Amino acid sequence: MVELETRELEYFIAVAEELHFGRAAVRLAIAQPALSKAIRRVETRLGVRLLVRSSRHVSLTPAGEALLEHGRHAVNAVSAAVRSARRAAEAEARLRLVIKPGGDAGLLSGILAEYARRPDARRVDILFSGGTDRVDQLRDGRADVALLYVPFDDVEGLAHETLYVEGRVAILPAGHRLASRGELRMADLDGETMPRWKGVDDGGSGPEVVDVAQMTHLITVGRMIAVLPRSLVEPVPAGLVCVPVTDAGDSRLAVAWPELDRRPLVASFVAAAVAASHPSAAAGTGTAV
Repeated sequence: MVELETRELEYFIAVAEELHFGRAAVRLAIAQPALSKAIRRVETRLGVRLLVRSSRHVSLTPAGEALLEHGRHAVNAVSAAVRSARRAAEAEARLRLVIKPGGDAGLLSGILAEYARRPDARRVDILFSGGTDRVDQLRDGRADVALLYVPFDDVEGLAHETLYVEGRVAILPAGHRLASRGELRMADLDGETMPRWKGVDDGGSGPEVVDVAQMTHLITVGRMIAVLPRSLVEPVPAGLVCVPVTDAGDSRLAVAWPELDRRPLVASFVAAAVAASHPSAAAGTGTAV
């Protein structure tokens, strides 16, 4: 069985991302000749060529592209394992919950209260993320659990339980031509400028945004419109209106955690989140499940 050390993977990933041995060596704080030798040793051990080198250019071979993709996951997995081991060894382990600011559909207080009543409850550290990196924080071990919006957040490789289901709305300036409509369909929004979310490749054609607050400001001044879960824009900011989009598909707020994380600490929090999202806690047009 061929084995690579984590350090060797880190060396290769740095070169593959920089496509320059000098910059990669600076990034890794090692000498360039030592880095070059390390990469050649990896190629020899694997029996494949990973990089095409010339005096002015470095590029990846198909084998190199494959190792880069899977090597990143491997290094992240090792980092996550180390963090998990250290946290598990802590006498007073804390649970780390990552959420988008305002991205709890009003359920967070109830979830925390329900969890606090459990005899095995621990302190919950709440981490606030950007628009798109909550999943990354789960996968690399920076967070234990997250509140995610499905299907917008990628839950592949994560276990999750749905807490709340709601429709999506078009967020429009009050003076927009469609603002007085009782409901809309996606076809009604053809040609409208939509936001490009930072870190998302298949976004709209409008300005790049990093959070809902920035987005609503740009909508207010007429730069774009957006279609989002209703709870993300409640209460509705002055100068904006929200119109239901009947064929946009439902959004689900879910509590998520790594599939292989079976610690009682995590299971207890998930159970509390599900209990707190009982239908009696539902509000507005959403439905707790």
